[in-house]
Amino acid sequence: MVTILIVEDDQMVRLLTKAKLSSRYKVKEAADGKDALEILDHEHIDLLVVDIQMPNMNGYELVRALREVGNITPVIMLTAMNTYAHKKDGFASGVDDYMTKPIDYDELIWRIDALLRRAQISNEKRIVIGGFCMEQDAFSAQYNGETISLTNKEFDLLYKFLSYPNVVFTKQQLMDELWGYDTETEYDTIKTYISRLRNKFSMCGAFELVSIRGLGYKAVIHEIGGSDETG
Repeated sequence: MVTILIVEDDQMVRLLTKAKLSSRYKVKEAADGKDALEILDHEHIDLLVVDIQMPNMNGYELVRALREVGNITPVIMLTAMNTYAHKKDGFASGVDDYMTKPIDYDELIWRIDALLRRAQISNEKRIVIGGFCMEQDAFSAQYNGETISLTNKEFDLLYKFLSYPNVVFTKQQLMDELWGYDTETEYDTIKTYISRLRNKFSMCGAFELVSIRGLGYKAVIHEIGGSDETG
């Protein structure tokens, strides 16, 4: 399921927005930009809905901080400040879309879905790369018509990588998201799972799981056969 991060200092607005979105997405909350960065350090977020006026770190500063380190997560800026100058500043900071308050939640959902489509992300997905196919609903993986047996964690890990090709995931992000914040599992577990996946798909030239020294891992696609999304 797609994960949306709402960054808003007004608790009532934050809770209402979460209530409107929770039936379609997994929703996380942050009260300001600094809280948002802390969450982003531990979990992969698919899209951010960000207010401008917040204490500690405002919306502009948050988006600039993300873009400066190469984070291209889609951002919708949601604010009561609707002048041309404010919109110009928002897009200049790296925002992907801009909405003004009061919030039309139907329109917000349309804009979220449009951005997710552009980012090739959806709630339910069928990933096809050459002769390789992963079905999230069926929890299955095949290569050239042959089913490849995967454990739950192997499937989740591979699906995460192939949903975001060329995105580097740190060991900490993977541990927090797939094993949980309070897990006692060691970092070497990630290395073990990566090794297992490489062995199981050693015959598959469609993709490669690459180690990035000092950072983490990413998937590199070598052969694009197409991708179908189902909702």
